[in-house]
Amino acid sequence: MKNKKINGIQFEKMVRNGLENLRRHEDEVNKLNVFPVPDGDTGINMRLTLESGVKYAKQNEVLAHYLKPLSERMLLGARGNSGVILSQFFKGMQLELARCVVAGPGELRNALIRGYRTAYASVIKPVEGTILTVTREGIEHIRGQINRATAIEDLLSMYIAEMKKTLNYTPELLPVLKEAGVIDSGAQGFIYIVEGMLGWLCGDVLSESKEPENRKPAAMKQLDFSAFNENSKFSDGYCTEFILQLMRDGSYIQLFDVDRYIEDLKHYGNSLVVVRDGSRVKVHIHTLRPEKVIALSRQFGEFLTFKLENMQLQHNEVIKAQNEEKKLPHKELATVAVVSGEGMKQLFEELGCDVVIHCADTMNASAQEFVDAFNRIDADAIVVFPNNKNVILAAQQAQQLHGGRNIHILPSRSVAEGYFAMAMDIPDNDLAYRISNMKNGLENVTTLAQTTASRDCSYNDLSCRAGDEIVMKNGELFTVDKDWLEGIISALRLTPDIDDMETCAIFCGEEAAEEDRDALTERLEEEFPLLEAELLEGGQRHYRWIIGLS
Repeated sequence: MKNKKINGIQFEKMVRNGLENLRRHEDEVNKLNVFPVPDGDTGINMRLTLESGVKYAKQNEVLAHYLKPLSERMLLGARGNSGVILSQFFKGMQLELARCVVAGPGELRNALIRGYRTAYASVIKPVEGTILTVTREGIEHIRGQINRATAIEDLLSMYIAEMKKTLNYTPELLPVLKEAGVIDSGAQGFIYIVEGMLGWLCGDVLSESKEPENRKPAAMKQLDFSAFNENSKFSDGYCTEFILQLMRDGSYIQLFDVDRYIEDLKHYGNSLVVVRDGSRVKVHIHTLRPEKVIALSRQFGEFLTFKLENMQLQHNEVIKAQNEEKKLPHKELATVAVVSGEGMKQLFEELGCDVVIHCADTMNASAQEFVDAFNRIDADAIVVFPNNKNVILAAQQAQQLHGGRNIHILPSRSVAEGYFAMAMDIPDNDLAYRISNMKNGLENVTTLAQTTASRDCSYNDLSCRAGDEIVMKNGELFTVDKDWLEGIISALRLTPDIDDMETCAIFCGEEAAEEDRDALTERLEEEFPLLEAELLEGGQRHYRWIIGLS
């Protein structure tokens, strides 16, 4: 017999089955990279994000009581763009089902809608043709077919079928996918999760597979919500959530404009979600001034429900880490950088970086790692260098979770950008000037990264085959050659304003042999005598050379 409702225990088993299905297809998702570089990590990032929630959340018959810790831990453990978007999707579902003991087809439909809307809101510039489009169209195309009699199995089957239709169309929406001949990896990973969830309901229970040791993340500590007393620091504000009943009584303002209401609420907090349903408005906001939120809202009506939670309780793991780990001495400006490779770690430490987050191969930094780093630092301002475009969202999410207003994320897309930016930091009493100087430093850097193609690919009228030597420029395929050295020289010749550039920092990877280093420096001196080249021990795995030009 098919299910008309699901409770927390059922949902927990569905999610575990979804996670296992993603695990079994993880390599496939990783290989759906637009670019032919062997650092595909979409499947890994999504798995680690979902694992983070599943390992922490305890089984609970009440659906809302299971979803809340699942969502919170996914937010903290989110890695890469795909992981952040996935965590925000589950956050949206949790917000929609926050008071549900069980969920029927109507509630689940609304949760899927709330999920994709929350995911969209988490991305500053949403791109169509990605996981965002697939989750949106998947439910929007079937929402009118779902009613009280719809079985949960039928709802998810229709949802998956519509998502697959959109997934196959993503190359038409995003030219970069079409040129590479692939579908969106994040969307495919999400579909595997939902297919696993449906599979459990249909009796296809997957036994948990054992992951290779080198693919397991470090165990994450359990959050402890009990430690808050008179000595605790309060900086995160309140999680405020309520349903407002708009009133017709003349003593209330009758003209309720939801867009204007949202703009007014933005002055008092963040993590804002506002949904109007007829004469009722559901609100979620993180705020240090709940009294302002209450006063604004009561101009229009009265509360049907109201929840106010001290968010410091949600960060007790961080508080405990502060007590256990020695805090760094106070300074005016501190820096946090993400790197991969022991050499990179040492280079950034030598530049004076206060906290270096060292990530293993294909494992991006999580929001929790950034939060831990922020809590170690005592500074008037913190500058963050993600050094990877797939880490920027996790850093931004950590900034929101931490609540610190003195955190500045400079969106460095490579270690070369971060390295040059840190080198531009000149001690000065004017913090704004120092931060601006570092920002200018990374904006003027051109990054070339050389590696061996792991698969066939076409991009921007360039084609390569597996085994070709390729050079990426600022993350895009730039040159293809049979010889890595000739490929680099060609890339340099094609780089605009190369004759005006003076500095060339070369980060040597694990595969950069001594004779190769000599050959590269000799050729650079011959071809570009005015370019001052410096070899630096990076130790990165996937790129033989990373070259920063300025």
